[in-house]
Amino acid sequence: MSSSLHHIRIVLVEPAGALNVGSIARVMKNMGLTQLAIVNPQCEVLGEEATRMAVHAIDLLAAARIVPDLPTALAGCTRVIATTARDRAIPTQLETPRQALPWLVESAEPTALIFGREDSGLTNAELNYATRYIRIPVGSEYSSLNLAQAVGVCAYELQMCVTNPNDNLLTNLTPTSTPTDIAPVEVVEGYYQQLESLLLDIGYLLPHTAANRMEKIRRLYNRSQLSPNEVALLRGILRQVSWAVDTAKSIDPQ
Repeated sequence: MSSSLHHIRIVLVEPAGALNVGSIARVMKNMGLTQLAIVNPQCEVLGEEATRMAVHAIDLLAAARIVPDLPTALAGCTRVIATTARDRAIPTQLETPRQALPWLVESAEPTALIFGREDSGLTNAELNYATRYIRIPVGSEYSSLNLAQAVGVCAYELQMCVTNPNDNLLTNLTPTSTPTDIAPVEVVEGYYQQLESLLLDIGYLLPHTAANRMEKIRRLYNRSQLSPNEVALLRGILRQVSWAVDTAKSIDPQ
């Protein structure tokens, strides 16, 4: 288990509330988190409202990476967890922060925890970048947490992983591979793009159903936590299949 949280990246997708962003910077600094990435913010990240709420964490706010999309925010990360407050069309095992977050802490490589928009959360396409999914347990009468509150709960649990590691129980979903065995998000994403292109080309995927089918395929591969060598092997197979398809087309263009 890592003794610090400096390798964990908090990723906010299109936050609309400057007060939330400032509060998140403050609670991150309280709990020892230092990396903040913000995807296409819909508010002034360094405006008066955000800096007022950040208080002594303005330096963390100023150092936040502002990026145009989620893949850029996740570049270099080997383990990714997404938060969600809603059920998905494809059955997904939802864990509590206490169950899942030690998986990020124990890594020596960059990892990420994604939070969605205040009003609508993360899209299915954005959730596909994660391997594990968190839902914060709340009371039944009012189940919607404020974004800054959700980050605060998870930040506390991450800090507890460092200060009281025996209080956090890992689940049987924790992979057996070491952190250096896991391919970064962008490497696996390159494979998915190549695979989708080939499957469309050979007719296994149809344009109007490709997104849904690829979501299921991504889920299958994400569970296995592919290593860089395994991704290279799979991409080599795809290149050979593409060559065979192109060769067959050139011999029989009909």
